[in-house]
Amino acid sequence: MQGFNEQQKVWAKIVAKAWADEDYKQRLLADAAAVLKAEGVDVPEGVAFKCLEATETQAWLVLPLMPTDVGGVSEGEERLAAGGGNFL
Repeated sequence: MQGFNEQQKVWAKIVAKAWADEDYKQRLLADAAAVLKAEGVDVPEGVAFKCLEATETQAWLVLPLMPTDVGGVSEGEERLAAGGGNFL
């Protein structure tokens, strides 16, 4: 599995390609998992990926699942603050 910083770099590359190439963007919007796999992202079996495009008047926030391997909310907050949350 890629580290958080590597995930950020891969996602930044995908975003830049989508901004530069309309066909690539449409593939990302239609089949995010396939695009992620093509970019070398480990896409877990059974997990669906959906890519949504923000507009000038609408943005999307995703509330991640609370990790099951932390001792409570404060430990989970510390992990997120340290960049330990998964993003892709």
